[in-house]
Amino acid sequence: MNIGPYCLPNRFFVAPMAGVTDRPFRQLCKQLGAGYAVSEMVTSRPDLWDSLKTSRRANHAGEPGPIAVQIAGTEPQMMADAARYNIDRGAQIIDINMGCPAKKVCNKWAGSALMQDETLALQIVSAVVEACAPRGIPVTLKMRTGWCHAEKNAVSLARAAEAAGVQMVTVHGRTREQAYKGAAEYDTIAAVKAALNIPVVANGDIDSPAKARAVFASTGADAVMIGRAAQGRPWIFREMAHFMATGEVLAQPLVAEVKQLLLAHLQDHYSLYGEFAGVRSARKHIGWYVRGLPGGEAFRARMNLLTDAAAQSRAVADFWDELNTRMDRLPEPALKMHPLEDRKPETVA
Repeated sequence: MNIGPYCLPNRFFVAPMAGVTDRPFRQLCKQLGAGYAVSEMVTSRPDLWDSLKTSRRANHAGEPGPIAVQIAGTEPQMMADAARYNIDRGAQIIDINMGCPAKKVCNKWAGSALMQDETLALQIVSAVVEACAPRGIPVTLKMRTGWCHAEKNAVSLARAAEAAGVQMVTVHGRTREQAYKGAAEYDTIAAVKAALNIPVVANGDIDSPAKARAVFASTGADAVMIGRAAQGRPWIFREMAHFMATGEVLAQPLVAEVKQLLLAHLQDHYSLYGEFAGVRSARKHIGWYVRGLPGGEAFRARMNLLTDAAAQSRAVADFWDELNTRMDRLPEPALKMHPLEDRKPETVA
């Protein structure tokens, strides 16, 4: 499928997740089969653009394209300026955030809160499209099914966004009211797909190749977007691509391969964040990799006490070497989504 001038290699996308989908993680997912990845959300507030957090999120050095950056905010002109700011720093696609359910985002009427005010939402869409059009930059939109069960307006908002020039819409199959609780529903996504002529992406609770196939079948979506299920399991994208192409389940990765992937991920992570912040922010990724493995919880508790990169990398290598004495390949995953509350909430700054 295409987003504007960009032809994507497959239909398995990495969802934008604050505090997770930084450049090292996006690059790893693309290496392991993801056809497309969207950055963490970048604030539209210009007074925060010089902050360390935003400067890291706007750093795309060495990242394979197309580079998609998600922006968040509530003022049309500020959102247009944010689009230009990120284009100047390498963004090739701009994604508008109308899907984040975090209270600290919605309390400022950003993210999914915008779905309560379609007039403002469409003013933002129009302003961003107008800012991007002269540079030939496609604009996409990520939303939820609505603000609450009684107000599911994804179809009407998606239609209006398409008319305003948006070139792809992603729908998470929950309302803002649900946050990440309960189960995602796909009927609304199917209705959005039926109503639009641009690509529609399904998101929410897609945690296995079989689930991806079922969601494609039930929604008619052009692609699926994977979020939490890729945390600690970035090879899920090649598993999905293989299953959709052949109908066969790909064998779980070799323990030795995962060791090398994780160690390389850590080095890339330290390079972006520096040692002090990198060691601490890497803990969640390491914890996700070892979740459910023999000795994983005990290792995570010990690893969280380490404060330097060399010790952390050495401990990771030792854990995987010891695991390799027990098994050649990882066990089949327990397909149960873990709550985002496992990690500290992130801001958009």
